[in-house]
Amino acid sequence: MRDKRPLCYFHDDDFSDDGRVSLWCAAPPGFPEELAVLEPERFFRPTPSASGVFSGWLGVFLDSSGPNEVDWDELAATVEEAYRLVAPKRLAAKLVGGEA
Repeated sequence: MRDKRPLCYFHDDDFSDDGRVSLWCAAPPGFPEELAVLEPERFFRPTPSASGVFSGWLGVFLDSSGPNEVDWDELAATVEEAYRLVAPKRLAAKLVGGEA
């Protein structure tokens, strides 16, 4: 079996007992830190596991409302970027736009 890397993880309100629903995604270096500081109502930095998984990942709250409501187009772009980061280059190159 080939080495497989996770793309995203969905967490419901029972995961960390914080009552929040979120999606954790692989992200480019520096991106999670910047968004978590600029928009903490929408984004956060997930706690890395003991083995370092989730280090540098981006957390997106999916249960926000009002001005902090999820921008689904933005979320789709975030998931696509996560795919580009973890997918084999030949598969990532097949995405529309072709830049991997």
